[in-house]
Amino acid sequence: MSQQGGRPTGHDDDWWRHLYDDSTDDTGPTPAPDSLDDRFASAAGAVGDPVDERPAAEPVLPAPRAGAAEVTDTPRRAPWEPPSARLTDPVTFPTATKPPGRSGQVPDRPPTAGATSPASEGPTEPPATEADTSGTPEVPPPAPPPLPTTPPSWPSPEFRPAPPDAPPRRADPALAPPRPADPPLPPPLPADPPSGRTAPRIERPATSPRPRGYVGSRPPTYEAEPVALPAADPDDLDDLVADTVLDGARYGACTLRAVSVRGDSARYRGEPRRDSLLTARFGAGEHALLLVAMATGARATPGAHRAAAEACHWIGRAVGRSHARLVADMRDGRRGDLKSGLHRLTDRSLGKLRASASEQGVDPEEYAAGLRCLLLSADPECRTRVFFGVGPGGLFRLRDGEWQDIEPQVAEIKGEPVMGFGSPPSETPEGDRFTMDLGIPTPPSPYEPAPEPPREPFRFRTSVARPGDTLLLCSGGLADPLRGEPELGDYLAERWSRPEPPGLAAFLADSQVRVKGYADDRTAAAVWEA
Repeated sequence: MSQQGGRPTGHDDDWWRHLYDDSTDDTGPTPAPDSLDDRFASAAGAVGDPVDERPAAEPVLPAPRAGAAEVTDTPRRAPWEPPSARLTDPVTFPTATKPPGRSGQVPDRPPTAGATSPASEGPTEPPATEADTSGTPEVPPPAPPPLPTTPPSWPSPEFRPAPPDAPPRRADPALAPPRPADPPLPPPLPADPPSGRTAPRIERPATSPRPRGYVGSRPPTYEAEPVALPAADPDDLDDLVADTVLDGARYGACTLRAVSVRGDSARYRGEPRRDSLLTARFGAGEHALLLVAMATGARATPGAHRAAAEACHWIGRAVGRSHARLVADMRDGRRGDLKSGLHRLTDRSLGKLRASASEQGVDPEEYAAGLRCLLLSADPECRTRVFFGVGPGGLFRLRDGEWQDIEPQVAEIKGEPVMGFGSPPSETPEGDRFTMDLGIPTPPSPYEPAPEPPREPFRFRTSVARPGDTLLLCSGGLADPLRGEPELGDYLAERWSRPEPPGLAAFLADSQVRVKGYADDRTAAAVWEA
């Protein structure tokens, strides 16, 4: 054999001349490497000589990359084949739903029910690995199955939209997914329950009525809110009194609420509150004693609020120093000892108040105050409640929804003097009169002191509380409308007969319910028994 282009030496080279003669057309470039051995193998196959057949290596498919969508390339076009006029669609897209926080274009038609990604299909059948033994040329592998042309609902990160000049595609109605059926509606409820059965009843919590502004047929004359403040002395600012005082506590089996409010008349005229309130605890634990003291100064006097505050302080100091003895008497039920001891403490406190008036150069009648007190034991086993005091006011008990006026009544001495007491008789047993009374008043003796005006009698009462009772101690500003306006009593009975005692704000609102014709200061202390 000679090299290409060499001169032939014999008949052995006729096949070479037959293949590479000038009259033979070129078959064009091939994708295989163009070497001498390759051309020899091709020529041997053309003339029918057997060629060393070697089994083709089995194609190896690369594994898909983790986290990335698979992309299947379309079959490579041979150089001599004309380009395809049909636009190919993207071949694969993930079937997962759109991840949150990612935005992308929505394709113009939804995926079909039968469309699946090539990744989910089984691997394609590889071409035959052995050549035909008949000596025919190797047959090319079969074409891959057609790829899906419908993208899924959400594009992958590698998705690129079609160019703007591409014509829009119309959705094929045959390939559109079926519309999901509407969820079934719940069956309607029957209008009437079946016979023999009752419909379930929903119990709604009872709403408490809002506090009322006033009771009675007509509204009060004054406004409900404060208008003017009392005048203040820059050198004596401690003399100022707050418009409202509110306090509360819970010890043992009782819950205490106490309030003192300036009246409507004083709020309008800019006068200070004449009522004073003191709540104090002496001792600790079950041996503690609770004191509620309220005092009311004289009307139309300049220092009435100071006299009321001083009376509360004096009685508080006296009770605090004797609280151990008072607690023991309350536990043992020694009512006589309690009455005599508290009477002595009250007289001593009011005596100090009169002495203070003399030191200030003020008439003791103007610098005076009515005093009412309530003693409670912190021991849950002791349910004795002790009231004592001097002056007008009220003591009420709410039991079974009804008010009971338990204010102690003071007996008045009436009638003529009795033999052995008072003045001697004016006539003999026979009817003879020793003197004649002409009705001429006798002038006072200059050697005897002027008699003192009659003092308010001392009031005392003990009561044993029952579970569910409410004890109310109040000044005349609330006691008078409770006795004069039944509607106010009914309203407070409804509000305070509930299982739980009211809070401080609710108690303040209840105590401020107004009645026309009653505009004085109001001070009250209520005790709820558990």
